[in-house]
Amino acid sequence: MTHHIKRPHLVVIGNGMAGCRAIEELLARDPDRFRVTIFGAEPHVNYNRIMLSPLLAGEKTFDDIVINGPDWYRDNGIELVAGDPVTAIDRAAKTVTSRSGRTVQYDKLLIATGSDPFIIPVPGRDLPGVVSFRDMNDVDAMLAAAQRGGEAVVIGGGLLGLEAAHGLSLRGMKVTVLHLMPTLMERQLDEAASWLLRSALEARGQTILTGADTAEIVGGDTVGGVRLKDGRLIPASLVVMAVGIRPSTTLARAAGLEVARGIKVDDHLVTSDPDILAVGECVEHDGQVYGLVAPLWDMCRALADGLTERPTGYKGSVTSTKLKVSGIDVFSAGDFSGGDGAEDIVLRDASRGVYKRVVVRNDRIIGAVLYGDTADGSWYFDLLKKQDDISELRDLLIFGQIYAQGGGQADPKAAVAALSDDAEICGCNGVSKGQVVACIADGAASIDAVRAGCKASASCGSCTGIVENLLALTLGDDVQTGAKTMCECTSFGHDDVRREIVAQGMRSIPEVMQKLHWSTPDGCSSCRPALNYYLLCAWPGEYRDDQQSRFVNERMHANIQKDGTYSVVPRMWGGLTNPRELRAIADVVEKYNAPMVKVTGGQRLDIFGIKKEDLPAVWADLNAAGMVSGHAYGKSLRTVKTCVGSEWCRFGTQDSTGLGVKLERMSWGSWMPHKFKIAVSGCPRNCAEATIKDFGVVCVDSGYELHVGGNGGIKVRATDLLCKVATEADAMAYCAAFIQLYREEARYLERTAPWLERVGLDYLKARIVEDAQGREALTARFLDSQRFSQEDPWAERVAGQERAQHAHMAAFTPVREEEIA
Repeated sequence: MTHHIKRPHLVVIGNGMAGCRAIEELLARDPDRFRVTIFGAEPHVNYNRIMLSPLLAGEKTFDDIVINGPDWYRDNGIELVAGDPVTAIDRAAKTVTSRSGRTVQYDKLLIATGSDPFIIPVPGRDLPGVVSFRDMNDVDAMLAAAQRGGEAVVIGGGLLGLEAAHGLSLRGMKVTVLHLMPTLMERQLDEAASWLLRSALEARGQTILTGADTAEIVGGDTVGGVRLKDGRLIPASLVVMAVGIRPSTTLARAAGLEVARGIKVDDHLVTSDPDILAVGECVEHDGQVYGLVAPLWDMCRALADGLTERPTGYKGSVTSTKLKVSGIDVFSAGDFSGGDGAEDIVLRDASRGVYKRVVVRNDRIIGAVLYGDTADGSWYFDLLKKQDDISELRDLLIFGQIYAQGGGQADPKAAVAALSDDAEICGCNGVSKGQVVACIADGAASIDAVRAGCKASASCGSCTGIVENLLALTLGDDVQTGAKTMCECTSFGHDDVRREIVAQGMRSIPEVMQKLHWSTPDGCSSCRPALNYYLLCAWPGEYRDDQQSRFVNERMHANIQKDGTYSVVPRMWGGLTNPRELRAIADVVEKYNAPMVKVTGGQRLDIFGIKKEDLPAVWADLNAAGMVSGHAYGKSLRTVKTCVGSEWCRFGTQDSTGLGVKLERMSWGSWMPHKFKIAVSGCPRNCAEATIKDFGVVCVDSGYELHVGGNGGIKVRATDLLCKVATEADAMAYCAAFIQLYREEARYLERTAPWLERVGLDYLKARIVEDAQGREALTARFLDSQRFSQEDPWAERVAGQERAQHAHMAAFTPVREEEIA
């Protein structure tokens, strides 16, 4: 008894995983050094919070997730005060006081209060039926709600939110996940892996809404649903808040300890009071806070070393995350944001649902993301922590440890040559090596010819490298390179990608990249804008335009100039304007000190020198005069140039101005592979220069000549005559059909002139002039797509969309030499 009285008293605030693990480490080093008392807020022994999700899902019982049972406390002489949290620390008296009023003196105090759930400050957050997901009380509340049945909304698409959704779904509730960010688990997964996870969860019956910003939680006596800021109402009898956690610092702050984001500690986990230590999610070390288990265990070891007078110190943790999210294996480690000097090595296996990405810089791994197959996660993480040189493993690194280290510098061609003739090369189409070789022997000398002949590499593209090796082995230098691919991210060309988007019903950029085995995680500045356009064209009204995949002018809805300011071109229908519009333009020029206004070649007025932050205000003033965006910045209809035609000109044969206005009102707002210009001339004198436009109309006495495929610029090309029609209505219908055919079949950044030269005028005539039914279908598709395109982007920005795009950038003032000295 005397021995126990003489031991210093260590009091632990927090009966969770970190506090109890610290005591375990201490007992392992010196079991008799301290007398230990642990205060816990919950009326339970220490349990594994990570296993709350399987508990909710019914996969485990509470006894299954207990870490330290009553016997552990008893056998080690530890006094557990459960269900009675500490409410105050008196540093001068060196005592703690609990909620029940119990006061205990300490020699050393360990704070392990963990973290608190972040509750978003929206109306209705205190309604009955709104819970967090951090402890057993939350699980009990969710289980009771699930027993009653109904609909649940989980706010937060991080790990905890997805696990809560999975458990509630298994319990029979209809679950909707609301996530503010564009991708799920954005801290752990890149865009590609996040898309795979979302697809898998939706396949299991969950509804996932990303970019969903909660406005309020509605209800009366209990919760009734969640209303989003865009007006949508999601019904719910249970709302789970799982938007994040914050270090629990209230107690420490009240005691006067130094607190920033967390309780500040040194390398030995000592706080600003030398007799008080802290460990776990509540602490901040060297500016970092941690919410993963591995760093907590590192802290506990360092803390125990310090308390037993063999200090090693905690130096921070390089974190990795290996998780099973709703039964799906995911892994991430290090920095996978890319950046200067970083190189991505990517493997995609669509049929197995596997995605692997390793990020390398200077022959060292700096990050990794694995989805579906995480077996090599530990190996990649070890290479990352040790910063081993991987240059010798570079070519085989992505295939995993056994292949990379066992295969050494294996020659890929030799490996392909060693395959038997019945070895399957293309799993999608069931094509063997022997069939590919036979196809090549029959004259297929390029990858496209093989795809056309035996279908190998014609679907997902994952076997393209093997087919290319077979071509090289069989033909040597006689291999034909074939059509150029979209970019270095893929082996597919533009036409292949467009075809597969429609054939496979792909509706997002990550889905295209996964199913077509992109070699990079997020694409590049060449392929992302192209994919964004192809999806927008294929699925009008369904696909949501990805602003970040657009060039800066299209993101800003204005043309950036060399001094960083922008030019603004309002639309003038057919080149017409009026006093109200002219006054509005003049007022804008004066109000915003625009240094130049210029008449463009397309019969518009271009206002130069507008600051980025002033753009919404400029647009608002122009909108007030009835003017909309002229899309002078876009891959879209720019202008319809006209002459005055028969209304004023003595040579005019038709109302060219009226037709031009109608054509512009029909086609404005439509996104296209490249910029698109129309002109209507009132007679063969061609004052509107219709024969160097993408689509030109030349009015004649008997009707309208329709010209296509012209452009000015560096390489001037005159149009080809497509046909002649008799009425305005026919001219408009043929124009719509031509635009839609161009939209659907041209390659991104391909003007109509090179497109026409590539496909041939006869092809265009066959599709538009000779095939009346096909022409009508093209026209109908164009007009249908326009229902979703003719929203003025200026007005949308004025209303607040993408407000961050117009934030004022910092101004940098040069420092004078005398100020440096």
